[in-house]
Amino acid sequence: MEKKIIGYTTGVFDLFHIGHLNIIRQAKEHCDWLIVGVSTDELVISTKNKRPVISYEDRAAIVSALRYVDEVVPQENKDKYAAWEKYHFQKMFVGSDWRGTPEWDRWETVFAPLNVQIVYFPYTVGISSTILSNIIKGNSKG
Repeated sequence: MEKKIIGYTTGVFDLFHIGHLNIIRQAKEHCDWLIVGVSTDELVISTKNKRPVISYEDRAAIVSALRYVDEVVPQENKDKYAAWEKYHFQKMFVGSDWRGTPEWDRWETVFAPLNVQIVYFPYTVGISSTILSNIIKGNSKG
């Protein structure tokens, strides 16, 4: 019997857009079971110093409705190792804009001995929740 490949990705997913969908869709193509950690409101406030436009409960409901997503869990902190201890994933998915950053270089080092592969997907240029938020606020620069 072949072992199921468990994948894991996280995000705020505020003002859900095509970039979010691209990462989740691509992630599902690389695993059998996809777990998506949605950042809690408290985590967003503490790390980004702003309140999400859409509540955690609604963001989690949106993400869980996607056919690519098998399980949604709250992301209460950014400790990916603690998440691995809980969910035992073999692959972690993230946007290519994080490749080569000190944070993700560290995660690559932490996960290498555990045989967890970090897979970087191309960043969707021209769209972000910040751009959408600025458009909503009337700032056409995005």
